[in-house]
Amino acid sequence: MALRSSQWYSGDDRNSYIHRAWMRRGLPREAFDGERPHIAIANTASDLTPCNSHLDEVARSVSDGIWAAGGIPLNLPVLSLGETNVRPTAMLWRNLAAMSTEEMLRANPVDGVVLLGGCDKTIPSLLMAASSVDLPAVVMPGGPMLTGHFRGVPLGCGTDVWRLSEEVRAGTLSREAFLDSESSMIRSRGHCNTMGTASTMACMAEALGMTIPGTAGIPAADSRLLERSHETGRLVVGLVREGRRPSSVMTRGAFLNAIVTLAAIGGSTNAVVHLLAIAGRLGVELDLDDFDRAGSGVPLLADLQPAGRHLMDDLYRAGGLRALLKEVADLLHDEPTVTGRPLSGYLDDAEIWDETVIRRRADPLLPDAGIAVLRGNLAPTGAVIKPAAASPELLRHRGRAVVFDSVEDVYARLDSPDLDVDETSVLVLRGCGPKGYPGMPEVGNLPLPAKLLAKGVRDMVRVSDARMSGTAYGTVVLHTSPEAAAGGPLARVRTGDPIVLDVAARRLDVDIPDAELNAREPAANGHARPARGWERLYIDHVNQADQGADLDFLTGSSGDAVGRESH
Repeated sequence: MALRSSQWYSGDDRNSYIHRAWMRRGLPREAFDGERPHIAIANTASDLTPCNSHLDEVARSVSDGIWAAGGIPLNLPVLSLGETNVRPTAMLWRNLAAMSTEEMLRANPVDGVVLLGGCDKTIPSLLMAASSVDLPAVVMPGGPMLTGHFRGVPLGCGTDVWRLSEEVRAGTLSREAFLDSESSMIRSRGHCNTMGTASTMACMAEALGMTIPGTAGIPAADSRLLERSHETGRLVVGLVREGRRPSSVMTRGAFLNAIVTLAAIGGSTNAVVHLLAIAGRLGVELDLDDFDRAGSGVPLLADLQPAGRHLMDDLYRAGGLRALLKEVADLLHDEPTVTGRPLSGYLDDAEIWDETVIRRRADPLLPDAGIAVLRGNLAPTGAVIKPAAASPELLRHRGRAVVFDSVEDVYARLDSPDLDVDETSVLVLRGCGPKGYPGMPEVGNLPLPAKLLAKGVRDMVRVSDARMSGTAYGTVVLHTSPEAAAGGPLARVRTGDPIVLDVAARRLDVDIPDAELNAREPAANGHARPARGWERLYIDHVNQADQGADLDFLTGSSGDAVGRESH
């Protein structure tokens, strides 16, 4: 098979001379003989993305594996999005990261790519890029951090931040103790150690068939991560020679496997928008209802925060994702992975070593843990809720709305003693969808009013067009679409309106006549109105959450062909 990179390097004309000469900075002559695949290592390492700061070391092991298999490794730094630091929200740039990576892979003389990601948006953006350019590709996740401890108790990064900060606001934990825990939470390199979005998306990549099975969840500090990185480097060279591309791996059946996995691990609701966006790049038919259909009845088997007790290095110690998936193997489709073998072919020898972490199917944490998709006059095209992270008694609830027009509005009024709210109220936040914020931030898990925290209240129904961190918990309805800024019904809700949530019936409604609701003037306070730059382009072209919040002109695949040669 002729290598794509030969289009740049073969021949004796001026252009091929220039291409070879400028790359001859340590590479031997045989690197350009047309027999050795040139492999990009799409590397999201960055000191400003703390969860990915170790990926240069991972890249070196990948590089060694590529050399060992007869390939030529080429480090390709790509846009890196750190969830903890980037303002206003990393999600605003997920599509930009995907677009820029796609363009660089297409524009350069590479035959395949290893995708190095970890922090929340990095693996989704890399998979979106790889789907659009469709070069042979494999994911190498950076892995979760080790468990930190504070006063003898394990700390789940993210999840315990929410919990401890609410205890400070409730007056049950001193601010000094809260700050003391800060240095204990981040024990090692790696991304969040809960089943947050980073861990979820690593598991999604494996369920989609885009990693070597058994890779997701290897702790970042574990030497076996570098061993697997070397193996991944060797594998990608074989992928190029065999012509195996993402479009042949990430089929509809693979996406259904990912949805089953999402339910069984109690994964982040953010996976919904990411999987929809990746499928949109491939042209795979996938919609919100698939999450309900494929995830319904799947038991929650991972007893991990935020839905359970343990953390990611416990999951790996207990047998890892393969051991968990063995319990639901009958629900998985027989789709090939990047190795050419189906995921099911890697499950027979998997074992559960700790049943307090990975539960048996006969003894699940929850019997039905899939993401629930809600519809009604408040969410005509859908909203989602994660029952595994919610309070069971609130999954069917009626309460009067307390409406906030923006995040700033929340923080200005939430703790006011004059706020007309009680524990039966439903907190409604709007203006935080893809267009409204812009970028759909992780603010859907609104903090509770201080006066209710003081009464011992720790959960309330919350409804928004925003997202929620995968490390967060609570009875939180998210991704309500169309969003308020796109003219959705959320823009017409008023404080005092009765909100009805019925998860079993998959309903989310405001209990007023449709004619009255539609006649109201929609609120537009707090909506973003950028005049230029990426934010303007984003608002003009972003799809709604039920379509994956990708840009409308980025859906679909363009392949690896370059439109014009260099001259």
